[in-house]
Amino acid sequence: MFHKEGYQIILVSFLIATAIALITQNYVANPYLRWGILVLNLVFIILILQFFRNPSRNTIPDVNEIIAPVDGKVVIIEEVYEKEYFKDKRLQVSIFMSPINVHVTRYPISGEVLFSKYHPGKYLVAWHPKSSELNERTTIVVSNETTGPILYRQIAGALARRIVNYAKVGDQAQQGEDAGFIKFGSRVDLFLPLDAKINVSLDQHVRGGEQSIATIGK
Repeated sequence: MFHKEGYQIILVSFLIATAIALITQNYVANPYLRWGILVLNLVFIILILQFFRNPSRNTIPDVNEIIAPVDGKVVIIEEVYEKEYFKDKRLQVSIFMSPINVHVTRYPISGEVLFSKYHPGKYLVAWHPKSSELNERTTIVVSNETTGPILYRQIAGALARRIVNYAKVGDQAQQGEDAGFIKFGSRVDLFLPLDAKINVSLDQHVRGGEQSIATIGK
């Protein structure tokens, strides 16, 4: 299954790859060069398809658990001052996605969307310390009675050039459901209460929509 955000890019990529293949077969006489171009063409298509894949995930709803919003590697776990929405100290957990990870963003909790804002910005590498404040990004806050408000931030990386965010203020979010997409390399930050029990460690690879990042209220 492929994500709907990739349909147009996949179609255009197939058309380009088909044109390259036809031109190569008809106009490239050297067999080694011809096969080299065809192999690279195939690799290009495979990379596009794997980037936009949208595998189903078995989300088991739990009001006490904050689940991973994306696939990737945990690169930050620290106490920070969150100055856009909370304006107080929070636990930040950041997940970096390489171009080969699934890039679907999923709601980390169920609840009402209280805040959703897009910020234009730069395209620093996603692991840069200032990328959370300077890069193109969206900030979303979802809240329920058990966890209180939880903020997650989609951040564009050096390759990413479009963040897709489906969350709108007043929406009822369902834990694990599709909340957006970030194209070609990125990062997602979670901002949690200071008393949250963190269930992951630095450099750990997590699975979006299924794996618990933190526990609140148990």
